[in-house]
Amino acid sequence: MQGTLNKMRSTLGEKVDYFLPVGEEQLALNPLIGKHLKLTHTGNIYCCSCGKKTKKSYSQGHCFPCMKKLASCDMCIMKPETCHYAKGTCREPEWGEANCMIPHYVYLSNTSGLKVGITRHTQIPTRWIDQGATQALPILKVKTRQISGLAEVALADMVADKTNWRAMLKGDNDPLPLKEEAARLLPEIEAKINELLALYGEDAVETLDEEIVDILYPVEQYPTKITSHNFDKEPVVEGVLLGIKGQYLIFDTGVINIRKFTSYEVMVETE
Repeated sequence: MQGTLNKMRSTLGEKVDYFLPVGEEQLALNPLIGKHLKLTHTGNIYCCSCGKKTKKSYSQGHCFPCMKKLASCDMCIMKPETCHYAKGTCREPEWGEANCMIPHYVYLSNTSGLKVGITRHTQIPTRWIDQGATQALPILKVKTRQISGLAEVALADMVADKTNWRAMLKGDNDPLPLKEEAARLLPEIEAKINELLALYGEDAVETLDEEIVDILYPVEQYPTKITSHNFDKEPVVEGVLLGIKGQYLIFDTGVINIRKFTSYEVMVETE
């Protein structure tokens, strides 16, 4: 099987089911756990937007011109509180309407510890799986991506908003009382929520009372020491596949972040 990589697809079941997109095909990964898997980078990278060959990948799979022009690569995607759609300066207003001016959720999760994050309503539970969360709880539903970012920033003063990926890959944390954490944190940002309601309307923010989502990953053995594979330094990554968590393949030889190498052309060989 040969083609360009894309981030792993997943479905939430008793355990997460993973599929690796390779060009137009998808490789079911769960049946390969415990078996030898070899990924060989051909040296080619093709932009995931325009398809042109590029020497370097930007913003997870784009060539430099596409990275500079696409709204999906703008800095406000990383920092949604800086959204400039209302100023009329969005790179692609129609894309902004479809992806940013829609309902988003603010959530708490258990990744490498307690974490706050945001996601589009269409990305639940995919976003949590991509981050390697073992528990997740939506706590706020808001009207737009920018509002979710403003709420997240307020909560990030008290809770981590980044995942320690090395800690996440060393095993599952003990369960956290996410509902108790939400009950503790939401009153702390009540003034901010009231400010957002005043600025963006009474329907801008809704406090939720949801159930915790538990997520189990197909991992036979977690690494005690993290060694990271990198196609830019080593074209061949192979070993016994011990498990999958987040966007990482866990081999007995180390781990690799598949999403980081979006648009890299690889040859895949299985046992």
